[in-house]
Amino acid sequence: MAKQSHTHAQWSSRTAFVLAATGSAVGLGNIWKFPYMVGDSGGAVFVLVYLVCIALIGLPILVSEWLLGRRGQSNPINTMQTVSRDAKKSPDWVLVGIAGVLGSFLILSFYSVVGGWSLNYTWSTLTGDLGQSSGVSVGDYFTTLLGQPGTLLFWHTLFMLLTFGIVAGGVKGGLERAAKWLMPLLIVALVVLIGFGMSTSGFGQAAEFMFSPDWSKLNGGVILAALGHAFFTLSLGMGIMMAYGSYLGQEVDLIKTARTVVILDTVIALGAGMAIFPVVFANGLDPSAGPGLLFVTLPLAFIDMPWGLAFGTIFFALLTVAAITSAISLLEPVTEFLEERTPLSRLGSAFVAALATWTLGIAALLAFNLWSGFQPFGFNVFDLLDALTSKLMLPLTGLAAIVFTAWFLDSEDVKRELGLGPKGRVVWHYVSRYVAPIGVIVVFFNSL
Repeated sequence: MAKQSHTHAQWSSRTAFVLAATGSAVGLGNIWKFPYMVGDSGGAVFVLVYLVCIALIGLPILVSEWLLGRRGQSNPINTMQTVSRDAKKSPDWVLVGIAGVLGSFLILSFYSVVGGWSLNYTWSTLTGDLGQSSGVSVGDYFTTLLGQPGTLLFWHTLFMLLTFGIVAGGVKGGLERAAKWLMPLLIVALVVLIGFGMSTSGFGQAAEFMFSPDWSKLNGGVILAALGHAFFTLSLGMGIMMAYGSYLGQEVDLIKTARTVVILDTVIALGAGMAIFPVVFANGLDPSAGPGLLFVTLPLAFIDMPWGLAFGTIFFALLTVAAITSAISLLEPVTEFLEERTPLSRLGSAFVAALATWTLGIAALLAFNLWSGFQPFGFNVFDLLDALTSKLMLPLTGLAAIVFTAWFLDSEDVKRELGLGPKGRVVWHYVSRYVAPIGVIVVFFNSL
């Protein structure tokens, strides 16, 4: 069974853990990526396939990462050393922990740049400067922003400082406190925006688009897109959930807790769609506008709508809060590792982790301007970091976590720890050993 240690920090309650884990899962992927993927992949058909995939692939991998973290009671690297040694398996499994910590570090470097965009748009809509400064039109605002390295650096720095300040506070004083404040704030902002969407002429069309499937649009591309997003939306393969699991006590029911987190994450993603698409349809915009939907297409609508800048401010504040809740979880695995493997204090560990991430983020933001001609392997630095993590490191790390849990740990021991009944044991056996790994392998080879 898992070694128990009470010297390692612990979540104060299951509720605090659920809020923190949901905050990690709810990020730009929910508010930014999910709506444009829905728009680009057939609407309701994508939503339904996504729900199936998140249940069959996302949930079991999430449970596996928490279980490993709880058994290790340490950072992901130490955790994989401990659990592989206890299971008398190869010490090479430590590579899973190393890949997770490295992945979270690389992701946060460019994620912080996007978080900076969100901060910039929040400020610009709040002050009414969006698209009005220096004669720049709303449609050109984003392109102009990307061409200003000094401006990008300022907002990237501010975003990283906010992230560092929270993580430096530790589990209870930082992660928990942020989750308890930011998650309710995020939900309130989302409800306000959905309420605003209901007042527009596009709400009915948005509801039909999101929840009335047109089966003729179902194809292999839609299935693969849904499969990939289901995997990435829960912060899997990044060391995050293993790190968060290390702060869990044995009394927490992992299956029930994972189900709660998955439901909350999905509801917020669907809510984001119902906040965005009414505005899109009411203004005759294209729902399949892709990644530019939030930073190019929607601002055009906000400028022309009554009270548009007020609701635009709320929307981009929502986006920023979602980005921060994920960013603090991305910084945590690196901070936890430094705190446990070096003489540095929690504050020092968070500072070194944040400084290193911020430095790499400068290279990512310069990819849009001064370093735009630097194209290693045909990618600029920003896109290279994104491709390396999302298409290679995350799926392989998540796959390794579920394979190790399902095939290399004592299966009866795992089932007892998860509190599974006879039927649950059968479902877990087949889903964890076959369905989830095969799903990840399909996504991996398709992304390549």
